[in-house]
Amino acid sequence: MWFSLWSMNSRPSSSLPWQTKPVTISELLQRSAELTASDSAVLDTELLLSHALNVSPTYLKTWPDRQPDSDCVTTFAALFQRRLRGEPIAYILGYQGFWSLDLKVSQHTLIPRPETELLVETALELQLPQQSSVLDLGTGTGAIALALASERSDWKVTALDFQAQAVALAEENRAAHQLHNVQILHSDWFAAIPAIKFDLILSNPPYIENNDPHLSEGDVRFEPASALVSGAEGLNDLIHVIGHSAAFLQPSGWLLVEHGCDQGSRVRALFAEAGFSAVETRCDYNQMDRITLGQLRPC
Repeated sequence: MWFSLWSMNSRPSSSLPWQTKPVTISELLQRSAELTASDSAVLDTELLLSHALNVSPTYLKTWPDRQPDSDCVTTFAALFQRRLRGEPIAYILGYQGFWSLDLKVSQHTLIPRPETELLVETALELQLPQQSSVLDLGTGTGAIALALASERSDWKVTALDFQAQAVALAEENRAAHQLHNVQILHSDWFAAIPAIKFDLILSNPPYIENNDPHLSEGDVRFEPASALVSGAEGLNDLIHVIGHSAAFLQPSGWLLVEHGCDQGSRVRALFAEAGFSAVETRCDYNQMDRITLGQLRPC
C-alpha cells in the first residue's frame, strides 16, 4: 500500500505507485492514523494539507473527492514527514494563532500557547488608567504585548526580549498587524527599559526545572531551552522578575506572571515578599494553577 511505503521515506520516491495514480483529499486525510504520537492527529493532518493546497480546512471537507496535483501532494508529503518526526505544527507552518492574531513563529522562540491567553484576559479585566503604560518581559513572538495592544489602542506597550532573533520576530509580527502602540526592545530583563514606571508588568518567563523529563518529550524537544528552563527548581527567572518589578511600577501598579502548575504557593510567597497585596493565583482551562497577579502596596 502506498500509505505505508510513503511513511518509510523522508522524501517520496518517483517509483512509488501512488504518484502515477491520482490521490483524493479524503485519502490524504486518512494519513492522520499514522500520527500516533499526536493527540490532535486529525487536526494536524488537516492543517498540513490545507497549507500544502493553499485552501481552507473547510475546503477539504467540502471537496473530499478532489484530486490535488502532484506538486501539492509532494509538498504535503514533506510537511507530513516533519510532523511524523515530532516537529511542532507551528514550526512546520511558520505561524501560530494567539488571541485574535496569527503570529509568525520560529525555532528561536517559544510557541505561544492557549494557556498564556489567561494573562491577556486577566490584564484586560484590571481597573487600570485609560492610557496605561504596559511592559511585557520576555516577549518571544510578541504574543502577549501584541494581543493587549490590539485590544487597547490607548495603551502604550513596551515588549522586551534578551534574544535578538526574538526581538526581530516580534517586530515583524508587530508590523504585520500594524500595531503602532507597541515598541520592541532588546534587553536582558529590565536592563534597557526606558526611565519610566509602568501601570502593568506581565511576563511569561522560563519556569521549567533543569532536569524535567518533559524536556525530552513531544513538541518541547524542538523549542529553545532558553525560553523554557530556569534553574534547578524552575524559579530563577520568576524570582528575578518578581523581585525587581516593584521598582518599575507606578504606585498601586499590577504584576502578572505565568508559572508552572506546581509553583503557585511559592510564587505567591515571592509576591508578598516583594511588597504586593491582593495576591491571587488563577487556574487555566485545565483547572491547573497557571498565573499569579498582585498589586503593589502604596508606600
